Amino acid sequence: MSTEALTVLPGAAQGGVRWRALLRNPSGVIGLVIVVILGVAALLSACGWLPYDPVAQNAPARLQGPSGAHWFGTDQFGRDVFSRVAAGIANSALIAIVAVAFATVVGTLGGVAAGFIRGIPDAVISAVTNVLFAFPPLLLALALASVFDRNWFTIAVAIAVVYVPIFIRVTRGPVLSLREIDFVKAAVTTGASRASIMFRHVLPNITSIIIVQVTLSLSWAILTEASLSFLGLGAPPPAPSLGAMIFDARTLLQIAPWTMVAPGVVVVLLVVALNLLGDGLRDVLDPRNRGKA
Repeated sequence: MSTEALTVLPGAAQGGVRWRALLRNPSGVIGLVIVVILGVAALLSACGWLPYDPVAQNAPARLQGPSGAHWFGTDQFGRDVFSRVAAGIANSALIAIVAVAFATVVGTLGGVAAGFIRGIPDAVISAVTNVLFAFPPLLLALALASVFDRNWFTIAVAIAVVYVPIFIRVTRGPVLSLREIDFVKAAVTTGASRASIMFRHVLPNITSIIIVQVTLSLSWAILTEASLSFLGLGAPPPAPSLGAMIFDARTLLQIAPWTMVAPGVVVVLLVVALNLLGDGLRDVLDPRNRGKA
């Protein structure tokens, strides 16, 4: 029991120190605040607590400017833009989270296996990674999204495939260094299995790298999803999508600019906030900065 306490308490204390360090980091705080605000809007949509149905049309209220009744105005079908933006955030977040979660698991396991086992697994995984890196990310996502039926899950899988090689590349390098560290060599000498060494000794030591990469990948996954929706390859209507809202508002820019400004600003805020949060986490989790925390 005492041994367990010794192993748990330092981790909890270290986590508290890192949280305090993050809250002292300007970019991390700004990113975190924006993410929380937009996350609340997405949560309201998921719980059905929006002021209007995001897909319900109301012809008499079409193209009304921002007001107390419609905070972000209405679109050409009389739909409340605020409600549609909140629902669009929720849909984009769902796709981005599923895509990045899949890419994190597959890419991290592939990178750890390639870096630790080496040999044939490393050659095969590296070859597949190089092939995927040969395609521009958006072009590859477009090609994959156009092959399957259009729904949120297939879009998430298409985006995930684009980000798997990034996680492989990010994790493989540190694992190559870790496999030469004394405690890993000692585990090998004592006869521990490869799986045990990778999951108990190697993976925990690259967690901070993975966390930062997850945050940054979420921002690009949201941007990729918005781009696919803008090009007509996102989730099909009537599901609200930030990219599709921007596309539909192109012809209304002169008479109803709010229909484009609202979803456009939200996409920018999401991407910038997640990048700021990722930068803050990188500063906090960097071993070279831990003494400054």
